[in-house]
Amino acid sequence: MPELFRNPPETPASPPAAAVARPSAPTSGVAEKLTGVLEKFIFLNEENGYCVAELQTSARTAPVVITGELPGVQCGETLVLTGLWTRHPTFGPQFKITGYKSTLPSTVHGIRKYLASGLVKGVSKRIAGRIVDKFGADTLKIISEQSGRLREVEDIGPKRIKSIRDAWQAQQTERDVMMFLQTYGVTTSLCIKLVKQYGASAKDLLQKDPYRVARDVAGIGFLTADKIARNLGLGNDSPARLDAGLLYTLEELAGDGHTCWPIEELVTQAAQMLDVAPMLLPPRIDELVSSGGLVKLPQGLMQLPVYEKAERAIAESVHRLNDAPSALPAIAVPKAVAWAQDRAGFAFALEQAAGLAAALQSKFSVLTGGPGTGKTTILRALADILGAKKVKLLLAAPTGRAAQRMGEAAGVHAVTIHRLLKFDMNNGGFTVNAGNPLDCDFLVVDESSMLDARLAAALLRAVPPKAHVLLVGDAHQLPSVGAGHVLKDIVASGQVAVTRLEKIFRQGERSGIVTTAHGILHGHAAPPTPIGDPAKIDPAGDVHFIRAVEPEQCLEMVTRLCREFLPRWYHMDPVMDVQVLAPMHKGIAGITNLNGALQAALNPNARGIAAGGTRFQIGDKVIQLRNNYDLGLFNGDLGRVEMVNPSAGTLAARFDGDLVEFDRAAVGDLAPAYAISIHKSQGSEFPYVVIPLLKQHFIMLQRNLLYTALTRGRKKVFLVGDPDAYSMAVRRAEAAARKTDLERKLKE
Repeated sequence: MPELFRNPPETPASPPAAAVARPSAPTSGVAEKLTGVLEKFIFLNEENGYCVAELQTSARTAPVVITGELPGVQCGETLVLTGLWTRHPTFGPQFKITGYKSTLPSTVHGIRKYLASGLVKGVSKRIAGRIVDKFGADTLKIISEQSGRLREVEDIGPKRIKSIRDAWQAQQTERDVMMFLQTYGVTTSLCIKLVKQYGASAKDLLQKDPYRVARDVAGIGFLTADKIARNLGLGNDSPARLDAGLLYTLEELAGDGHTCWPIEELVTQAAQMLDVAPMLLPPRIDELVSSGGLVKLPQGLMQLPVYEKAERAIAESVHRLNDAPSALPAIAVPKAVAWAQDRAGFAFALEQAAGLAAALQSKFSVLTGGPGTGKTTILRALADILGAKKVKLLLAAPTGRAAQRMGEAAGVHAVTIHRLLKFDMNNGGFTVNAGNPLDCDFLVVDESSMLDARLAAALLRAVPPKAHVLLVGDAHQLPSVGAGHVLKDIVASGQVAVTRLEKIFRQGERSGIVTTAHGILHGHAAPPTPIGDPAKIDPAGDVHFIRAVEPEQCLEMVTRLCREFLPRWYHMDPVMDVQVLAPMHKGIAGITNLNGALQAALNPNARGIAAGGTRFQIGDKVIQLRNNYDLGLFNGDLGRVEMVNPSAGTLAARFDGDLVEFDRAAVGDLAPAYAISIHKSQGSEFPYVVIPLLKQHFIMLQRNLLYTALTRGRKKVFLVGDPDAYSMAVRRAEAAARKTDLERKLKE
């Protein structure tokens, strides 16, 4: 029978505590071998093959509990395991697998269990029993070599024979591919991904073009593909490796926000990463340009085609909209502005009136300003005027929370851009596009500083030529998470009407937040007066700074603030009404540690599940990490866990009133959200915001980061940490500028 050898497993996703104690098993901690038949799976993570299972050995009457990675293995197989005996604190002794060898079953018992395991579609336990009863120990040989003889078994016809034969061949192919991949150092979880992606062709594809997997398979980047290629014997300076390295370098730069990069710096960085002589790369760049893999821009810049197309589409859309006639009915703008003022009950400031007039008169315009400068006033007035004129108005924003706030402010329903464009999972793109445009006469996009190049391109392509577009945003906030600096580049191009709101109009509610935010923009580096003891804080104030200069102090103070002081002062829900916004993930006062401490403080001992090393409990606040169109959730959406199923590894959480069920795979796209990154908070507002701020966050401390975090607070903001860190952030006015080509394209 064929054998399959496995490498030591990776760190597994944690299973539910479902094992059964075996008091008779040793726990010596010495590496041993264990041989037996795989009886059943108690828990199985299909993504990485990690399982808790029972193994029947000849030496023991009761099955032994084993834990580790057994990808592609079925019940009934004979396993020779290498590993260590360990003791689970609740369920007793277990055998932890460090490596294994599997053989197809040879005993009648094993074969019966193997066929009945669900391996072959259409073969029930009853049918499996009949096949084994007929052929006994020769069953697998019959299936493999003489499948036509299966007609000798009652209730098995030609269709079922074909199904059995095809499933058997697919299983054998998967085993062969897994063996080949692991021979070349491919980890178990990556083997599973590659087999799912390419099936039987995985082996041939990897031998011909190992770098293709970095382009095709989510979660596999250049470095992993490079390791596979090197193990396959591909040369360090092979053209395929050099090309892949150049593209990878630009993709990494796109991850930092850049849509293009100087050729000289690209050569230097790629050569260093590849560990090759720089002189080898310019010819490969020329070849990539010739083949369409790269685009050469003026001023010595290189760009990936996806970003060249996106920026080109934005520029063409802006000019197309500016040049086309307006679909709006005749509007006497001065009278319309006066009418809106009467309706609002107060006179607009000059710049507010100018912004409203520009939106009505210009096909494409931008309105930018910080908190309290009157953006909401203009938005509401614009919606009133267009509503009175029966204009088809659409409101959109990059995130669900931003859309909700926008709709409430304007009194008109607003949606996320992704919902507006209707993403099609089957085709991997938006169904609303240039060929099937939006049905509107006027489109307003709020929080437009969050627009990256690719999303902005998709949105503007879908706007009909007759429509007006108004981008509303705060140019001082953090730029988009994705590559590009769309709002900044459009404003800088001089190709559209831009209204800048600078005067603060809103006072009263959160006036301290507004004035502090504008102080940050003007370089006022002194923080609000630091207080060492939170008990001495006046809760009526809007912005407070609690001194806690050491990371351990900061972590403890943030936890105490959320658990004790804020609920006492404001009588609110410390889980959903308070949002901790941290600059970094790592470190003692980083997002990961903060989430652990806050979960323990605010939601202790709740029933939960473990997934990928993270525990989710009923009552936890969670954040969606990527767009999931099947579930109707988008990156940055916040919810609260209401149900868990530990045995299945699933949960259900409520997002904006809707209860959403997550299977085991979808749970991997969730993260605890007691603390989130400042980037993830863009487009949202929270009643109470807590911001840990330390010198250890130095690499992330910059003016727009602090400004963005502060302006997320709707009622109160508490900074916790080192006053010097606040001053450092304010002084760092210019973060590393993003390199983009949109402004030039707009000016062409």
